[in-house]
Amino acid sequence: RPISPPQLASSEPLPDPEWFTQQLDHNNVRDSRTWKQRYWVSWEHFQAGGPVLIMIGGEGEENPAWLRAGALAEYAKQHGAAMFILEHRYYGQSRPTQDLSVKNLVWLSSHQALADLAGFIQGMNSQHNLTGPWVALGGSYPGSLSGWLRLKYPHLVAGSVASSGPVFAKPDFYEYLDVVDTALKSENTECSKSLATALGKISFLTSHRVGWSMLTKMFKLCKPFDGKDKANIATLAETLIGNIETVVQYNKDKKGFEGGRWRNITTSVICQMMDDRSAGSELQQFAEVNSLSLKMADAKCLDVDYSNKVSMLRNTNYEDPTSRVPGDVGNRPWFYQTCTEFGWYQSSSQDGHPFGETFPVDFFVKMCSDVFGPKFNKDLLERGIDITNTEYGSLNITVTNVVFVHGSLDPWHALGVTKDLSEDAPAILIDGTSHCANLYPESEDDPQGLKDARKQIGELIGKWIKGN
Repeated sequence: RPISPPQLASSEPLPDPEWFTQQLDHNNVRDSRTWKQRYWVSWEHFQAGGPVLIMIGGEGEENPAWLRAGALAEYAKQHGAAMFILEHRYYGQSRPTQDLSVKNLVWLSSHQALADLAGFIQGMNSQHNLTGPWVALGGSYPGSLSGWLRLKYPHLVAGSVASSGPVFAKPDFYEYLDVVDTALKSENTECSKSLATALGKISFLTSHRVGWSMLTKMFKLCKPFDGKDKANIATLAETLIGNIETVVQYNKDKKGFEGGRWRNITTSVICQMMDDRSAGSELQQFAEVNSLSLKMADAKCLDVDYSNKVSMLRNTNYEDPTSRVPGDVGNRPWFYQTCTEFGWYQSSSQDGHPFGETFPVDFFVKMCSDVFGPKFNKDLLERGIDITNTEYGSLNITVTNVVFVHGSLDPWHALGVTKDLSEDAPAILIDGTSHCANLYPESEDDPQGLKDARKQIGELIGKWIKGN
């Protein structure tokens, strides 16, 4: 899912969006079709001849709040830079095609998105007579794009900040739940055990009709649970663990989740709930965590019906599903990118199966076929992943002037660069922080490692600008 924007202290109006005329297909010189890509610009800190910072959009709607708060605004202030935010093709209001039918998704890929960025940088240089160096920033999938932009277009960007960006594409991302398990154990050893016990009881209840009715009531399911279909069992377990995954992945970040109301819901709070035997059994407390998640999402019931998830993802208009879909893939275009380029399916295939075995990688691959058609199978996924890793180099990416930044408690660091590749491609692994923490506004209670990382990144940006 895309990272959420920072919460702003002031109510000052944000800049209006602007629109850039972009090529539909960068790989076909005979295709001259174009479309309008949304972007935002701020000259607030810009000094003539100065550098330009670009924040790369990802797998959802972009938000101009980053022009005011967080890393983009902070580094622009430090370096007298102009700021741009470019929304990714097929997300938000940047819509190259009428709809999201399979034939229209053929132009959706990281390769086309990087070419969009290259065309945009050249276009802005010429439109605004910009002569200073460009530096890219991105977090999560845009963190991957940020590093890859420097790899593919080093003449256009002087350097890149790649935050929480996975670079190793693979179908089965079982390591995700390994890191979640480690994060729970770092709170206390009982927390992970309580979760495993609750999931074991759920697994037993899915095996008989009386259990189905108990699960329906206990977890506030939108429709009576039907355990005859294995895909429903997988969806139930994956969705309930998803409640905890989301809290761990965004633990203590400064995104002002839901207008700041739920920022105090951390891994520690979830573990206290799971371990509180005076309040009820592990299963009852897991149901309480689910009730809290529903409240946070402002939802009345939990949708775990596999066929409903598939029909939401089959919807070809530009509307996001109304409830979480397996793997937290968020929306149809991002699910398409996982089925054709990346995989990254957060399966239950850990050693010893601490969270059961209900949602192996095949569950997600079957969902690709069910949503996009039978051609979208394991063979197609593996071919797409080979192309991704060959083109970008996976963990052996050879690049300069890129800093790879990860949090030790962010599950995505398991597929990212966490050790220096060279003097010119350092990695920063920030102890005890989660997803994209370094991009959010500073806070007094930030750990020292996070403060140091922000400072080091600011110095590197300065060095890249001077070196240019």
